[in-house]
Amino acid sequence: MSKVTINVVAKHAGVSKKTVSRVLNDEPNVSAATKEKVKAVFKELGYRPSPVARGLATNRSFLIGLVYDNPNKAYVSDIQNGALSVCNDKGYHLLINPIDHESDDLLLSIEKLWTESRLDGLVLTPPFSDMQPLIAMLDQLNADYVRVGATLFGEDIHAKIDEEPVRASHLSPCVISNDEQAAFEMTRYLISLGHDKIGFVKGHPDHPVTEQRYEGYLKALRAAGLIENPDYIVQGMFDFRSGEDCGRQLLSLDDRPTAIFASNDYMAAGILKVASQKGIAVPHELAVTGFDNAPIARHLWPSLTTVKQPIEEMAAAAIEQLLARSSDRLQMDSVLVVRESTAPFQSAS
Repeated sequence: MSKVTINVVAKHAGVSKKTVSRVLNDEPNVSAATKEKVKAVFKELGYRPSPVARGLATNRSFLIGLVYDNPNKAYVSDIQNGALSVCNDKGYHLLINPIDHESDDLLLSIEKLWTESRLDGLVLTPPFSDMQPLIAMLDQLNADYVRVGATLFGEDIHAKIDEEPVRASHLSPCVISNDEQAAFEMTRYLISLGHDKIGFVKGHPDHPVTEQRYEGYLKALRAAGLIENPDYIVQGMFDFRSGEDCGRQLLSLDDRPTAIFASNDYMAAGILKVASQKGIAVPHELAVTGFDNAPIARHLWPSLTTVKQPIEEMAAAAIEQLLARSSDRLQMDSVLVVRESTAPFQSAS
């Protein structure tokens, strides 16, 4: 079977070779109808453009880098799937890079990734999306990047080098979620069930969303006229083990909480394990909630009330913004998912 070339595609679609090239490179000045016709021929003939040839012709690599350091495997998987869905559609390849955000060589590693891989863009996920030294370095490199789940914007994130702004205006699109509001809604939901002793498990201190979710919890307590109890607020690390440790701490209190809101589902799962070990019935003696709607939230018993974030959609939108050279800040809202781990408070008396 002969190889399908750009000339074959052009002849089959009844357009010029230049038009096919413009469609491949997502260039303007091609009508929507022509784009659809050419893309249909790509699919019909099984045409796969050569990344090397495209790179030579356009001085682009058609490579997008994605860096992450997150113990939540479901989050990472969703980020990758969302990013890949757009990269595949646009003819780009995704270079996925796990990097230790506490590494002494962090900046050097990302600088090498950018320069040696000749990336056309970089996706920063938390906690990288709020790291000022990293943003300053990328600005110096004149790199195009998009930040997912960022909490700092404008002058708060664009650091200065030698007391001067690195760039007066820089392409730095963001895709964010409403973590604080979602945590507020979750806490308010628990209060509506009659709970006024609500424990809170904070996430990893290096992830800015940790403070956003904590602030949402505090605001809901204050709005209901409740005073936060320091004994009910414990530090987790966004993983199952820390959830167990925090669960033991909270459920060993003489005046223990009747509800616990964990900042992610894996920590909530650890709390459910401890409750079971202690013979505390969920949800009738203890309500437990999480955040993220990871697969584990559905597979546990009782299944977990949580917050569903549109992670795949956020990642897809981030790639779209990056390729469109947008500088917008796009917010996507999370939703409350009520399952069997919560119920109205029942007094022991």
